[in-house]
Amino acid sequence: MLVLVLGLVLFLGVHSVRVFAPSWRDRKRDAIGHASWRGAYSLVSLIGFVLIVWGYGLAWAGAPVLYEPPVWLKHLAALLMLFAFVSLMVFALPAGRLKPVLKHPMLVAVKLWAVAHLLANGDLASLLLFGSFLAWAVLDRISVKRRGEAPPAPGSVLNDAIAVAAGLVLYVLFVWKLHLWLFGAAPIATA
Repeated sequence: MLVLVLGLVLFLGVHSVRVFAPSWRDRKRDAIGHASWRGAYSLVSLIGFVLIVWGYGLAWAGAPVLYEPPVWLKHLAALLMLFAFVSLMVFALPAGRLKPVLKHPMLVAVKLWAVAHLLANGDLASLLLFGSFLAWAVLDRISVKRRGEAPPAPGSVLNDAIAVAAGLVLYVLFVWKLHLWLFGAAPIATA
């Protein structure tokens, strides 16, 4: 699990600089330049992400099972993932009415994704991976609120309709084939 932990430290660590050391980040960014800062940030994020994926793959098969979720929790997880995909698309697309209501739809998506996977997976590797992301997203949301960042101005309801439709399509694709293809596990068991 060392590779997974190292990946989490790198990925979530670099994403937490703004949360825990904003003035340090601003000083370093100004000292080395915005482009260099973005490049270093992206490189560390990418290395961390690769280590997370690789480390989870290594740890998952042999991870001790801490709890066996009942079937109904797996169904609840599937429902939460639908809302996570919609929230992700609300974040990615131009603002409609939902983006200002959700305030930070990417963090909402991460929290829903993490909770859903904690409900559906009871092994130590999953608890470490999804629990870390959930804790990070909660802390980042608190930080966003403290910084007083204003939510985006509302836009057209059509943007919401497009985001919901895109989220539904992405959800169906993941349930149908992508989750199994990308992660080696079917999100909904078939008999």
